[in-house]
Amino acid sequence: MPELTRRHALAAAAAVAATVAVTPPASAHDHEHHSPDTFDEVYKGRRIQGRPASGSGHHHGAGYAVFIDGVELHVMRNADGSWISVVSHYDPVPTPKAAARAAVDELQGARLLPFPAN
Repeated sequence: MPELTRRHALAAAAAVAATVAVTPPASAHDHEHHSPDTFDEVYKGRRIQGRPASGSGHHHGAGYAVFIDGVELHVMRNADGSWISVVSHYDPVPTPKAAARAAVDELQGARLLPFPAN
């Protein structure tokens, strides 16, 4: 077996780096063109809804709006495709529906207060 030389090691590292540079992460590609499903359900006695956002409102949720008992829950989509909300900001979840459910869990029966958008 030939001895691994510095030249061979550098060539292999360059080949790996070139492959990584031109291959987008799977999560970014998988979520790039996927729009979340619309939902309307009662979860733990609270009505949660989610739908594509309309109008020119202030939305970080990639054009998607989530509501708990008719009050908007501000959601944001992360670069990796996960979602967070103003209520559960440090607990990313896979969908806006999961963000709404996590917020209901976190609220523990308290009302969601309107969040003033700048």
